[in-house]
Amino acid sequence: MKTIVALLALLAAAPAPAQQSPAAVDIPAFTLPPSDQLSEEAKAVLLRMRTARAPDLGGDLAKQRAFYQKYNDDRLAEMRRHFRTREERASLGGVAVDIVTPEAGIDPRNHDRVLINVHGGAFMWGAGSGALVEAIPIAATARIKVVTVDYRLTPEHRYPAASEDVSAVYRALLEHYRPEQIGIYGCSAGGIIAAQSVAWIRRQGLPRPGALGTFCGTAAGFGGDSAYLAGPSAEGTAPPAGPLPPLLQTPYMAGVAADDAAAYPLLSEAEIESFPPTLLLAGSRDFAASALTLAHRRLAQAGVASQLFLFDGLPHAFFVWPDMPESTEAYRVIARFFDQHLGGRE
Repeated sequence: MKTIVALLALLAAAPAPAQQSPAAVDIPAFTLPPSDQLSEEAKAVLLRMRTARAPDLGGDLAKQRAFYQKYNDDRLAEMRRHFRTREERASLGGVAVDIVTPEAGIDPRNHDRVLINVHGGAFMWGAGSGALVEAIPIAATARIKVVTVDYRLTPEHRYPAASEDVSAVYRALLEHYRPEQIGIYGCSAGGIIAAQSVAWIRRQGLPRPGALGTFCGTAAGFGGDSAYLAGPSAEGTAPPAGPLPPLLQTPYMAGVAADDAAAYPLLSEAEIESFPPTLLLAGSRDFAASALTLAHRRLAQAGVASQLFLFDGLPHAFFVWPDMPESTEAYRVIARFFDQHLGGRE
């Protein structure tokens, strides 16, 4: 999948436990069939995903970036077969962006609305074609303008670089849109950054955006059953060895304190209470699924309008593969959510 190999490799480096918990359960090996809830198209796409899996690149960043550039280029070609959009390269707030609009025109209901997309890519890649893969289906399905942010990547940059870049774009859009008319969404690392950006925007004294989508990744820590089960169930690989770190181990977050509320906003009661309506979405075989369910519970407990969608049997970032009805359904869920929660409807 798009980033599961890279992120699970980080987990595999966790130290082995001195003693196994007495509550641990030994699970015998078995063959897991595809979910009986999947469409036939999805089953075919899952086979294609396996052939597109990243080889062992030995942590070579240049090779990883080259591999995922080709991976994203291939997904973009598929998106263009399904959707018709126009893209314009621009700069907002001093940050490079791609502005994506539907070829069929913006829906009158969305004339005064805009979405900010924060692309995935393990914090290390994904700009360009990877960002367009996430922006194009939403712009076309919702018939809305999507601005996808070319934020600074790690290891060249560290937190809060991406939050600063997203906030700069948000500040620039506030010159043309009311805050309740602006939504932010992202997938995988982009889902984490999108949630962090909501907290960073608050830290800058700016009004909060109208709605948030955090997909396949969330700033609510890490772990749960799915972090162990995603590798075996989606990739056929061994689960991570030893205890999982409480927070995602990535160069981007190196040195950031666990109690930094803007870095881990969905672990902070004060930040959670200030969140806008939030959509959380993933496949059930995504390593982030457990973190998303926890985030949803915390948001709902704080009275935040929160929606959670888990697509059974599908892996991390499944909807970057458009050739299945489950991806189409996900695009419609996202479009409907922002239509319901952004201001400015005519």
